[in-house]
Amino acid sequence: MSVKKKIENLLVTANRRLNSEYFELILQSNESLPGILPGQFAELKVDHTEHTFLRRPISFYDVNTDKSEVHLLIQEVGEGTRRLGQLEAGEFLNMIYPLGHSFTITEGTTFLLVSGGVGIAPMLLLGRKLKEAGKTPVFLFGFRSEKQWFDLSRFEALGEVFITTEDGSIGEKGLVTSHRVMNTGRFDGYYTCGPVPMMKAVSSIAASRDIFCEASLENTMACGIGACLTCAQPTVHGMKMACTDGPVFNTKELLW
Repeated sequence: MSVKKKIENLLVTANRRLNSEYFELILQSNESLPGILPGQFAELKVDHTEHTFLRRPISFYDVNTDKSEVHLLIQEVGEGTRRLGQLEAGEFLNMIYPLGHSFTITEGTTFLLVSGGVGIAPMLLLGRKLKEAGKTPVFLFGFRSEKQWFDLSRFEALGEVFITTEDGSIGEKGLVTSHRVMNTGRFDGYYTCGPVPMMKAVSSIAASRDIFCEASLENTMACGIGACLTCAQPTVHGMKMACTDGPVFNTKELLW
């Protein structure tokens, strides 16, 4: 059963700077949260900017239902996200949520969660849900360099964490798909989110091994409700909207 969407002003309780690019917003509702699943996202209204007219789609990073609290991991990439990075405790942020379809908790015991950059965002909540379902999540994250890295202890509390960097400044040097855990580990499936070339590569490996794989797409989603068509995605079933039919798809369905 689908969860009713909300448009709500949430209270900013903290804005944690993780490094020069990333920050974590913690927001609190004055009501009980709707059911939020890993892979779903919110559309955030950005106020007080001259050129940011559209909402910004941001994945849910974590959820604390006891405190009616949601966590968002955001990378500063333009005027809109820079403004979000300036929010202070006590301000309010308008959100439409929860949007999109989530990752599937499927059969199997051990899963590799592969992400690059801000694609890490949905993997904390996914790892938590897998753990609650009695499964073993293993995380594989790719960064450009150590400068993008941030404290991953919350992931480490859920499962093993492996790192690659393009320059070798932390973890193994190279792409995530060249990491030893990708090539030697035995998994019942992959979940992936991040740059398209990375997700395509993970999808290809999954296909060659005939195992389950889901990808959370980061197509431009201007409205989040399937009206603007900016996030159209070709699939074996025809054109789908990433915001309403996804953003999570089984990679066998995608026409990359």
